[in-house]
Amino acid sequence: MSTTPALLRFDSVSRQFGSRHALSSIGFTLEPGELAFVTGHSGAGKSTLLRLVLGADKPSQGTVLFRGRNLSTLRRRELPQHRRQVAAVFQDHRLLLDRSVFDNVALPLRIAGFAEAEIGARVRSVLARLGLETLAGARPSTLSTGEQQRVGIARAVVGEPALLIADEPTGNLDPQLAQEVMELFASLPERGTTVLVASHDLYLIKRMRRRVLVLEQGCLIDDYRPESAP
Repeated sequence: MSTTPALLRFDSVSRQFGSRHALSSIGFTLEPGELAFVTGHSGAGKSTLLRLVLGADKPSQGTVLFRGRNLSTLRRRELPQHRRQVAAVFQDHRLLLDRSVFDNVALPLRIAGFAEAEIGARVRSVLARLGLETLAGARPSTLSTGEQQRVGIARAVVGEPALLIADEPTGNLDPQLAQEVMELFASLPERGTTVLVASHDLYLIKRMRRRVLVLEQGCLIDDYRPESAP
């Protein structure tokens, strides 16, 4: 039997804010190479779960383990290193409007101290994969919503994280663009990045035929795995 730990493990995790239970006794594992969804109504606990994975919040009870490391033990100075392994895509893009597309995507590599030659090669490669190579010099304010979202994804994956988490990444996109973004996510595991997507778009999730974690009022009520899922 393999002794390699799961990439991500929630072990009886609860998160309480005052008297409100955002998450209650959540337990699941995510293995390297998976693409999985977290779904549920607004307030079900999706965003709280993702914040725990990022290390932006800590459980009230239980443990969140990433590569066997208890994230509650992370010190503030260790968070940047953790977030080079766990990247995030947000619905509002969070792009720097005074920087070019190239510089937005290059930002995490510069923070990590990569040499400029390697930064250039990595950024050009990821922009080409996302069909953004002709927009490298553009400012985000001149781009469409779909293009901005792809820039946000490029910035998240340029550092080749072990895990990519996405919070409602298709919420502002039309159905065609939403499908394209999801197909992009589906291609990432074969490149070494595991993906966890929080979404309430049940139609799109159903079409993807991947594992789905269903939250309801902070409880994990289903862990559905289609028979044809990779």
